[in-house]
Amino acid sequence: MEDFIIDAQNKTPREVNQTIKEAALENKKITIKNPNAMHYLAAGITESVDLVVDGSAGYFVGTMIHGARIHINGNAGWFPADNMTEGELVIDGSAGDGVGQGIYGGTVVVTRDAGSRTGEIMKNGTIIIGGNSGFMTGLFMMGGRIIILGDIAEDAGESIIRGVIYIKGNIKSLGKNAKVKELDEEDKRELEELLPEYGFQLSPEDYRDFKKIVPLSKRPFYGKESEEG
Repeated sequence: MEDFIIDAQNKTPREVNQTIKEAALENKKITIKNPNAMHYLAAGITESVDLVVDGSAGYFVGTMIHGARIHINGNAGWFPADNMTEGELVIDGSAGDGVGQGIYGGTVVVTRDAGSRTGEIMKNGTIIIGGNSGFMTGLFMMGGRIIILGDIAEDAGESIIRGVIYIKGNIKSLGKNAKVKELDEEDKRELEELLPEYGFQLSPEDYRDFKKIVPLSKRPFYGKESEEG
């Protein structure tokens, strides 16, 4: 079956999303032409469908999806995959602030750089940034994993509660309740298995450059803090 094509030119986000939902009932793959950085593309899609955005997307692309697999051939604005529960969002470019904000599951991949607050209040799932990530990456992170292949900016892991942030590059500064640890062999195996799935080809020496940010305390805001371990 051929791809179902949606031309977003001169359409509203509501019109495009309604067409996606209807087409996803009978088609396995949908391509959106002329997205023109439209906001709220593919909001709330719950069908298991492959969706290609042939161009850049605006704010909140793939917000609240459950099961869809979205591939953006361009950049994305703020909050891609916001509150996703299941699925995949791959951005072949850069993204704005709040990549993967509040996700409960699934995988978000940005092949280049991301803005600030990547993975803010995420509960589970995986976020991969192929370049640099901005300040307060992992803000109030509650679970899951963030993988940064470039550098991470100020206040990394600010107020992290659970989860882990892997960084290959430099850490400008740590936020409150964050500490840096060396990777163990299980961490390395996890990264070596996952990253090639999304086209990131690293040498064995590259994997040795990674370190990880984890919570300093399980209860940083209640009573006396005590370091884990």
